Amino acid sequence: MKAVSAKAAAKLGGAKPEVSADPADKPGRKDAEAAVRILLRWAGDDPDREGLLGTPDRVVRAFEEWFSGYGVDPVDLLQRTFEEIEGYDEMIVLRDVRFESHCEHHIAPIIGKVHIAYLPDKRVIGISKLARLVEVYAKRLQIQEKMTAQIANTLSDVLLPKGVAVVIEAQHQCMTTRGVHKAGVSMVTSQMRGAFREDQSTRREFLAIIGNPQTGPLGD
Repeated sequence: MKAVSAKAAAKLGGAKPEVSADPADKPGRKDAEAAVRILLRWAGDDPDREGLLGTPDRVVRAFEEWFSGYGVDPVDLLQRTFEEIEGYDEMIVLRDVRFESHCEHHIAPIIGKVHIAYLPDKRVIGISKLARLVEVYAKRLQIQEKMTAQIANTLSDVLLPKGVAVVIEAQHQCMTTRGVHKAGVSMVTSQMRGAFREDQSTRREFLAIIGNPQTGPLGD
């Protein structure tokens, strides 16, 4: 069954792959490799020396992997749902979903884990789709706050559950390997929707399941 309505799809316009309106505007692979060579020269090294000859190609291939999320539509990812759940209406939680992303300000790694929960309303999705939803947004240039909201928005608008909760805990290499150099610091962001926002006991149960038994809301 297709879960998303035309209205929900319209709301999720911002969740579509963030690509140029005109594919012809996208630089070619040779252009990307040339840009890496320029950066190597700017850094003070010689891109023609033996150790760096293959670096432009390797960097471009790494970018293709790191930013593969731009080529995936998260709405399409969640289209297949299941209604044969025998009346199950308790929360579904997927915790400790590890992810690797990159900061949109410095293109430095963001490494952490995501906890996702939702209260189904007549239908559910396969748990692998939740992990893949995390990957779609992680494999883009990101800030953690935006990524948290994108996961919650997409799951809420497409699946239409009674509630959605998303918590992300991550370390940002842009502040551990440069700038203030504060190693061991984690950032926590959350989005609570529906029952998780309105019902303190539901929110408390979720936080206890993910190992953070707080009595109040965890931000929003």
